[in-house]
Amino acid sequence: MNVSYNTQRTIILVSFLTVPLLLLLTFSYYPLLSLFYYSFLEWDGLTEKAFVGFQNYREIFGNAEYFGVLKNNAYYFIGGLLQTGLALYFAVLLNSKLKGRNGFRVILFLPYIMHSVAIVFMFQALYNNQYGTLNAFLDLVGLSGWKQNWLGDPSIVNFSLAFVSMWKYMGLSMVIFLGTLQSIPQDIYEAARIDGASSTQQFLHVTLPSIRKVMELLLLLTLTGALEAFEIPYIMMLGANNTETFIIKTVDVAFKFQQVGLGSALAVVMLLIVLVFVGLQRLLLKGGDE
Repeated sequence: MNVSYNTQRTIILVSFLTVPLLLLLTFSYYPLLSLFYYSFLEWDGLTEKAFVGFQNYREIFGNAEYFGVLKNNAYYFIGGLLQTGLALYFAVLLNSKLKGRNGFRVILFLPYIMHSVAIVFMFQALYNNQYGTLNAFLDLVGLSGWKQNWLGDPSIVNFSLAFVSMWKYMGLSMVIFLGTLQSIPQDIYEAARIDGASSTQQFLHVTLPSIRKVMELLLLLTLTGALEAFEIPYIMMLGANNTETFIIKTVDVAFKFQQVGLGSALAVVMLLIVLVFVGLQRLLLKGGDE
């Protein structure tokens, strides 16, 4: 059988694309469509489903409690901004000819590859009000007045949790910055030095413009990560003591209270919130795209 070149090319392309497309449709788009479908149902996950239209959405937008928990997500966003700034600082520092820089890179990246459960156990021991390492250290250095109930005081518990998240992910941001810094041609810095540019001027006029796209990416990840904060506050506090985030609220509604339809509607609302914030961020940063 004679098959033309274009037909052979089409068969090969379809053969290679079929499996990944099927996987994508099965594990990404089908669950997404199911989520939208469930959001219009009253369903406990086991018994008969009942179509209720937009009732779940009316309940969400009519009850301020659902959106009130978003204030806890703000702690993770602020922590994420600090984390990005620290990551850039360490990346610039460790991109220089600092002695032992490879060891410092490993130390700073290590928290990212640690399992979240192990990190939670470690920080529970650190923050413990009675035998915690942090309060013991403050006693040791004569700062007993700074001792706090780090996980029991509602006014500081979210700061404590946001710090754990910042500590875990700072190494990843640093490695991304470091890879970008190492891709900047050194002759640009050489030309700047010949023109008499100081280290600060080189950072402001060479380094920052060169890593702008990566900074935008990390800000995007910071924003979405803050809105989707879940594992560390949930494992450590189970949402208690005013630490509930929007995702924890969604999971509790869907699985603890067996309101799968309402939980699905909350997940759809979260998806829309993320899309709106990402769109706003892209709009605000659009000015630099030339």
